[in-house]
Amino acid sequence: MTIQSINARNQFPGKITEIIEGSVVSEVDVETPFGIVTSVITTRSVKELDLKVGSEVLALVKATEVFIVKI
Repeated sequence: MTIQSINARNQFPGKITEIIEGSVVSEVDVETPFGIVTSVITTRSVKELDLKVGSEVLALVKATEVFIVKI
């Protein structure tokens, strides 16, 4: 599967604003035109992808469930 074959509604271009690195997993915050998207990925992936604050990335979202609660 290529990035082009993924539904456009599930792609959010942005820049990394923060990385909170843990020993096994890390949190990566991406500023997109729609707000901040946070992803929890392996720290190994952060290093292999050479992700750094300021890197331009594409956040791809795959969700099987989305809950909406009226507040």
